[in-house]
Amino acid sequence: MKFAQLIKPTAVKVISAASSKKRLMHDLADLAQWAHGIHAPTAVEALMERESLGPTGVGHGVALPHARIPDLEDVVGVFILLEKPINFEAVDRQPVDVVFALFAPEEAGVEHLKALALVSRTLREDSICAKLRANHDPSTLYTILTEPHTSKAA
Repeated sequence: MKFAQLIKPTAVKVISAASSKKRLMHDLADLAQWAHGIHAPTAVEALMERESLGPTGVGHGVALPHARIPDLEDVVGVFILLEKPINFEAVDRQPVDVVFALFAPEEAGVEHLKALALVSRTLREDSICAKLRANHDPSTLYTILTEPHTSKAA
């Protein structure tokens, strides 16, 4: 699986600030509706339900919210870079500014896990996150996300 299979240029956005974690979930859902045709209220509900099981802030300013969506055909993603980090209840208690949300079909077992692993591996790379944080142009962010990466992480 490649990053370009998960995301398209219209699914990348820079937001100056989100007032809360819940507001960010709405922003992610709106972007998913715009880019992938996912019903935004369904996406918000699914993201919040998954978040209630435990925060998806993985540390170092990165969050990977994810949810299963009825009637979705493929695993897809959206990316938001926040100019002002927010509290996301991350595992390291650091504020979050790099957010990649994944949406998967309800029956997508292995594909969902492969996509989550790919995104996690990519965004664990300090050099990639530094490039993302240094650029606020959505098309540049898309290019950074989808260019081939040589990951040192397992």
